Amino acid sequence: MQKTRLWLMFPPRLITRPVLWELAKEFDLITNIRQASVTEEIGLVSLELDGDREVIKKAIAWLEESGIKVEPVEIGTIAS
Repeated sequence: MQKTRLWLMFPPRLITRPVLWELAKEFDLITNIRQASVTEEIGLVSLELDGDREVIKKAIAWLEESGIKVEPVEIGTIAS
């Protein structure tokens, strides 16, 4: 098992789509929303994924293909 922390940046067209629910249904991962901010212009989510390394890689590729920008979280940013 691996734990990965990511920043997800949603464009306006995806803000109302239940992307994290779809992610949980599509991939065998534990998801944990650590922080979120949503406006009409952008959605910003700090997400923790827990699961198999290869499944996490596939999930990240799926998010990016969906139009979501994915960036790694700096280790100390949400540790507290």
